[in-house]
Amino acid sequence: MRTITFNELRKIKDSLPSGSMHRIADELGLHVDTVRNFFGGHNFKEGKSVGIHLEPGPDGGLVMLDDTTVLGISYLFTFKNRLLWKIN
Repeated sequence: MRTITFNELRKIKDSLPSGSMHRIADELGLHVDTVRNFFGGHNFKEGKSVGIHLEPGPDGGLVMLDDTTVLGISYLFTFKNRLLWKIN
């Protein structure tokens, strides 16, 4: 389990390159709405719960993540995107 603030989670989401939600979903074999739910979405008709627990607090509150797989891939996509910007 990992704990971060909701604002940190949103910052990671906002720094992802366009199309990343679909790429993460494809890589993990998930519905894209399940990945969106990881970042605070609420579409449980198409997507599934992703094991995040929210607690009120500063910086949007605390987010406890049961599984950090989506978070890890998001970091990789963000890093790769920054690296490509520096090269070009």
